[in-house]
Amino acid sequence: MSRAFLVVMDSVGIGGAPDADRFFNGETPDIGANTLAHIAQACAKGRAEEGRSGPLHLPNLDALGLGAATRLASGDATPGLQALPTGRWGCAREHSPGKDTPSGHWELAGLPVPWDWHYFPDTVPTFPADLSRAAAEAAGTRGILGDCHASGTAIIAELGAEHMRTGWPICYTSADSVFQIAAHEESFGLDRLLDMCRTLAPRLHEMKVGRVIARPFVGSPEEGFTRTTNRKDFAILPPAPALTNWAQDAERHVYAVGKIGDIFSMQGIDSLRKGSDAELMGHLSDLVDDAEDGSLTFANFVEFDSLYGHRRDISGYARALEWFDREIGPIISRLRPGDLMLLTADHGNDPSWIGTDHTREQVPVLIAGQGAGEIGAVNFADVAASISHHLNIPAQGPGKSFL
Repeated sequence: MSRAFLVVMDSVGIGGAPDADRFFNGETPDIGANTLAHIAQACAKGRAEEGRSGPLHLPNLDALGLGAATRLASGDATPGLQALPTGRWGCAREHSPGKDTPSGHWELAGLPVPWDWHYFPDTVPTFPADLSRAAAEAAGTRGILGDCHASGTAIIAELGAEHMRTGWPICYTSADSVFQIAAHEESFGLDRLLDMCRTLAPRLHEMKVGRVIARPFVGSPEEGFTRTTNRKDFAILPPAPALTNWAQDAERHVYAVGKIGDIFSMQGIDSLRKGSDAELMGHLSDLVDDAEDGSLTFANFVEFDSLYGHRRDISGYARALEWFDREIGPIISRLRPGDLMLLTADHGNDPSWIGTDHTREQVPVLIAGQGAGEIGAVNFADVAASISHHLNIPAQGPGKSFL
């Protein structure tokens, strides 16, 4: 039986979302945001030279249709990405009322979000007093630090020393529907942090807050603080079966690579592999070699988003894209006859944009192993329907196969 590999390049949007006027970074609507095109344009103008140089070079992704998909979605120029596609390609738009990780991944898996997420106001304090008290109680402390909207790296730099002195956890949020807790892995304890998140998650999920996120870090006030790879997302349970469940119910093995297990609360997942993006690429490579016939592998590469998009680091984002392109090429070449690998994204995070939030964009749909040709503009949920069609398993939800 054929296998399917669904690979999410987290935040690699390609602009052109028709409802971008409804989504904001601060007071600025996301109209005109385009993660990939703006990175390519910056590279062509010599404005992304830190650790790399010259036009954006993505020969493997461009051959699958990345440049063509960007032009289809937005009409924006993508210097350096002009190849005639040899894969099947198109773009996809989201219908869920969010530009966050769960919304994007759930809908790609055939499950549009049926509710509006709860977002915390951009005030200080930002959390209701009873929630802050509950967080302190879960931590076993007299209070919390933060209680605001913040960048994760900035807030540990600001409050890391006070956190180590007092033992109080750093609680903060963003424009996403999240409650994030940063704590030092050694002085506070990783297990204690995870237990705190686990205790608070049901309360926040009842509020329709999408995720409680453990953000462990290490370091010292003298040498600075660094977040570790032991992040864990405690996500709200999907309200209905999604692609992972469909495959598992059809007795197919489902492999999760990266934070997929967290996003789907391990629903419909048989095996989980985690680590840095470099480690995840090794896991994906191994699965292309070893995953059983008829299986589904669902992977997320998060560092485009977490390390470069939110930090508005154009050079870093370009380096990450070029690294991914170099690594994915040999993996694609080892697909077995009949296999499908579909590369896409869950939202945008334009590093040239104002603010630090995700941007509402369409995303690429690039398919290796299934011939060449344009699939046009499709919906996120069509990705799940198409993978189900390929695996010959029953599909649910609103999607339609484009295969």
